[in-house]
Amino acid sequence: MLGKLTWQAIPWDQPIPLIAGSAVVLMVFAVVAWIIIAGHLPYLWREWITSVDHKRIGVMYVLLALVMLLRGFVDAIMMRSQQALAFHAPGYLPPEHYDQIFSAHGTIMIFFAAMPLMIGLMNFAVPLQLGVRDVAFPTLNATSFWLTATGALLVNISLVVGEFARTGWLVYPPLSELNYSPGVGVDYYVWALLISGIGTLMTGINFVTTILKIRAPGMSYMRMTMFCWTALAANLLIVAAFPILTATLAMLTLDRYAGFHFFTNEAGGNMMMFINLIWAWGHPEVYILVLPAFGIFSEVISTFSGKPLFGYRSMVAATLFICLVSFMVWLHHFFTMGAGADVNAFFGISTSIIAVGTGVKVYNWMFTMYGGRIRFATPMLWSVGFMVTFVIGGMTGVLLAVPPADFQLHNSLFLVAHFHNVIIGGVIFAGFAGLTYWFPKAFGFRLHEGWGKAAFWLSLIGFYVTFVPLYVAGLLGMTRRLQHYEVAAWRPWVLIAGLGIVVMICAAACQVAQLAVSIRRRDQLRDETGDPWDGRSLEWATASPPPAFNFAVLPQVYGEEPYWGIKRRAIETQQLSAEPQYEPIELPRNSPTGFITAFFCTITGFALIWHIWWMMALGLVAAYAVFVWFAWRDVEEYVVPAEEVARLDRERRRAREEWLAQHARVGATAAGATA
Repeated sequence: MLGKLTWQAIPWDQPIPLIAGSAVVLMVFAVVAWIIIAGHLPYLWREWITSVDHKRIGVMYVLLALVMLLRGFVDAIMMRSQQALAFHAPGYLPPEHYDQIFSAHGTIMIFFAAMPLMIGLMNFAVPLQLGVRDVAFPTLNATSFWLTATGALLVNISLVVGEFARTGWLVYPPLSELNYSPGVGVDYYVWALLISGIGTLMTGINFVTTILKIRAPGMSYMRMTMFCWTALAANLLIVAAFPILTATLAMLTLDRYAGFHFFTNEAGGNMMMFINLIWAWGHPEVYILVLPAFGIFSEVISTFSGKPLFGYRSMVAATLFICLVSFMVWLHHFFTMGAGADVNAFFGISTSIIAVGTGVKVYNWMFTMYGGRIRFATPMLWSVGFMVTFVIGGMTGVLLAVPPADFQLHNSLFLVAHFHNVIIGGVIFAGFAGLTYWFPKAFGFRLHEGWGKAAFWLSLIGFYVTFVPLYVAGLLGMTRRLQHYEVAAWRPWVLIAGLGIVVMICAAACQVAQLAVSIRRRDQLRDETGDPWDGRSLEWATASPPPAFNFAVLPQVYGEEPYWGIKRRAIETQQLSAEPQYEPIELPRNSPTGFITAFFCTITGFALIWHIWWMMALGLVAAYAVFVWFAWRDVEEYVVPAEEVARLDRERRRAREEWLAQHARVGATAAGATA
């Protein structure tokens, strides 16, 4: 009745996963019990779980990303500590557990930490920057989030029920085929990614539609912010690349479940075709992550330099260039496959060429800063740290684009250091910059600057102490994924990397302290005006946090920096624009569709993993029924009365008028002192 699921699926004989899993389960139950006992459940259900508001969905994406970032970081700590102890010794992690850890680490960090972090920031900021009320398909947006959460949940269930894949984060065959991985680890991987991948694909469709078709009056493409452009490029890549991932994993699933031979070494299969297909998705995926990061840095650097972004049109061109060429470089991940010198040369050259687009961006950011009045607030520090770190990662990437060099460095720790150089220095630094930058817009108060700067410096130092030694170890021949090693020349570098992870633990502690201190001192850190950073784009024209409808009246856009123009005119004339004529606003109703669909998808995925066919059928039928029920709803929207719109907007205007009056007094005092 329960398929392959038995009591033996729980790792009774492995104390580390058993204790860790039990602690997580107890923690989750404690949090849920507190929510219910404290009476918060109705509020959470009404305002968050069933919300279709892009801002709240964005916050939930970021929260999911931070939780999974912590989980993936724990895996990284275990790997670095294992290698520090495993010189001429077995260490404390048995090989089968260590293999699951490095597989789970990569899977979690890419799919359930970095991706939700970027998608969450896009969800929050893009509609506000476009000057609109929401995304094109709000309920689909909520469903996308909950399907992503389903994938993350399935990966974490594998911690306590069964096992995770032992294949690495991209489940290469033949190791991932049934003969070599007969357990459920690969099945957890496949179904978690298939379900969350559908959610990501729906996100891509949603944002491409939103950016192309829904913008404020007067906002042409060349008046969009750079973050909107990079979000558009990233979501175009999602729409083009994620079907490849879905098809590839579907073929692997048919191999494992139905005895097909797409990627076997017999019966006409070809395991190298899997590697071609997975990287035809995989390298665009790198730019799905990095392009929104570039957009975040563009917003932050422009704001904190007090200048418009230098070379706006060249930045747009570089973004679209990267979007296009990212589909022409995937084979550099396996030059050693034996495709031949001509093929390797083509992909090596295209890999070097794509660096030109990034170089254009780096120079434009530097020219934006040049001559500006730079404020080194925490978001700006993350941005400057990114520029230095990412350039180093890019140079090592160009080195790896040379096939003869790649033959020597392939599968070594040099490659691991390069990849983390790009992803941590690019995506994670961008995530923290964007989180600090837009946090006051989301919650109405700023994050504490002192703790934020401490977190930045410790993160930067910890990153270099961790990964620069891995470059050296890789050059010395140390390959990745070693559970133990015997070469004495590698040991000093492994120990230094272990010290670096300790510094990064301190950085993570500072970020937790930053959040705790900021919440406790939120009254002192309150953002009264909605514009704490002297911003330049439309999201700073709203209150902090913005109302459900974002804008009482959709803004009329006349230039590339519409809010900056509005603000300058208000400061010069010492008055706001005339109060608009307020009208009722229609908004989509909250819907449990996404949550309920994801709930049944979780049941379906778990049933497919363990071959519980009756449960699978029940989950599919129930998920389909939810969609039918949603399609037959009679009332899809509710109306915010004009009086409520006016009340909320007048509060915003009153705060801005007080700021203008204070600004005028400060200016008069300064003028008197000068006289």
